[in-house]
Amino acid sequence: MNVTATGLVLASAEMAPRLFDLDLQLIADSALMIIAVFSLFLIASHFLFNPVRDMMQKRQDRIRNELDTAAADMESARALKEEYEAKLKDIDKEAEAILAEARKKALANENKIVADAKEEAARIIERAGVEAELEKKKATDEVKREMVVLASMMAGKVVSAAIDTTVQDSLVEETLKEIGESTWLS
Repeated sequence: MNVTATGLVLASAEMAPRLFDLDLQLIADSALMIIAVFSLFLIASHFLFNPVRDMMQKRQDRIRNELDTAAADMESARALKEEYEAKLKDIDKEAEAILAEARKKALANENKIVADAKEEAARIIERAGVEAELEKKKATDEVKREMVVLASMMAGKVVSAAIDTTVQDSLVEETLKEIGESTWLS
């Protein structure tokens, strides 16, 4: 039994469960595995993670710049909108001023046309007066010519009748009465 008991004790010692089943080979393998994983992590970090971080940082900077640009553009658009609204308000005032100026010009033009028409009417009236005066002179000259013709006819009658001076005076008086005194005065 001794042999069996010692063999059993040895077998049981060999078979005895170890704490977490740790042995030197497992610890060495685990340490190498940890070193390999850590080295892979460093290599991946250098070749993969850092470029991705750089790319993400660049993307974040680009987005930030685009947001800043958009905010600046929005502010610029707001300022332009306010400026255009102010101009629209001013346009109404300018339109009213333009219309008022057009009314003034139209009134001045109307007054000028009326004044020109009055001047033209005055010239026409003056021309008509001058023409009437010329017609009056022409009529006067014609009457004088007729009187000369009458006088010459009368003289012919006087000579032909060979009458005395009293008859002649009476004929002249009679002719003058027929012609009228206004003819000689005008």
